[in-house]
Amino acid sequence: MDLFTFTLQTGEVSVAFSPEPSVTAFGPEGGIYVVDKHTEPLLRRCAGFDPKAPLVSLEPGEDHKSLDSIQKILTAALDASLGRDSLFIGFGGGVITDMAAFAASLYMRGARLELVPTTLLSMVDAAIGGKTGIDFGNAKNCVGTFYPASLIRVSVSYLASLSEAEFRSGLAEVMKTALLYAPKLFQIMQERREHILSRDPDLMLEVVKRCVQAKARVVERDLKESGERMYLNLGHTFGHALESVAGFGRVSHGDAVAWGIGRALNLGLRLGITDPEYLTDVLPVLESYGWCTAPVHPALSGGDRSRELLAAMKNDKKKKGGAVRFILQREMNSTLAQTVSDEDVLAVLS
Repeated sequence: MDLFTFTLQTGEVSVAFSPEPSVTAFGPEGGIYVVDKHTEPLLRRCAGFDPKAPLVSLEPGEDHKSLDSIQKILTAALDASLGRDSLFIGFGGGVITDMAAFAASLYMRGARLELVPTTLLSMVDAAIGGKTGIDFGNAKNCVGTFYPASLIRVSVSYLASLSEAEFRSGLAEVMKTALLYAPKLFQIMQERREHILSRDPDLMLEVVKRCVQAKARVVERDLKESGERMYLNLGHTFGHALESVAGFGRVSHGDAVAWGIGRALNLGLRLGITDPEYLTDVLPVLESYGWCTAPVHPALSGGDRSRELLAAMKNDKKKKGGAVRFILQREMNSTLAQTVSDEDVLAVLS
């Protein structure tokens, strides 16, 4: 087993890379599993699984990332008489890891937490760095906490079971990480597309490790997104607005983020920030993976929806002082956060 460790304000976090899926066996203090209907069968085949332990199996999908699901987890933990020293294990994609971590952060003011990401998106982004949360009202991830897991178990063998859409969704977060911090990773995305899409295990392990290490170094320096960590939201302000306006679950998170990266680069170009050659380098790579880079995403119908998107952005949890800050890039590895006029935002949405 290959172990990578980084240190946050809350303590040490270990990421274990293993070819064989496994979970930590519960000790005498007990614990609880949190899965969805898709990942439950995978969990039951894992080394270390305890069939006698409480298990909460939720409906899959973004539209179940809600307070109702959190209540089910907390109720099951309380019914099992778990204590603060009990272990919550979140086993699944980003929706499950976010909710399991959120529930653990609330239970008895903070229970122990382990995450086992089973999608590419959760391996490279959602499970790393300690953000937890749920969607509330019509706003994405606007209720949550910072609560890192002490152990994250990663096995790229799970990637073989993903649908094409789900795998591509995770690749968007890989692309985001590449543009922010990893020129070599962008080169891999650009030159080894066929090997990536065929999910070559050795190559995907390299890709996941590069993403984990890049994100870990950022959250070590800025756990609670007071500075540099906000750059990890490249494409997300536009992307979250698209998810909200189209209806949660209709556009995958990764597809929305990829579209959002394209919009952010076009916004930077309009403002005279983004190098035009950088834009022309990146957009064809986005398109080669099937992501939309047009101003209007095909998931939006019924005429001009730009003002709805703008309104959704103004509910974004990343705003400060009532203003939304957009993550823009001059070029690869050169990023800034800036408030932008409504007029400029609307101009790249229509």
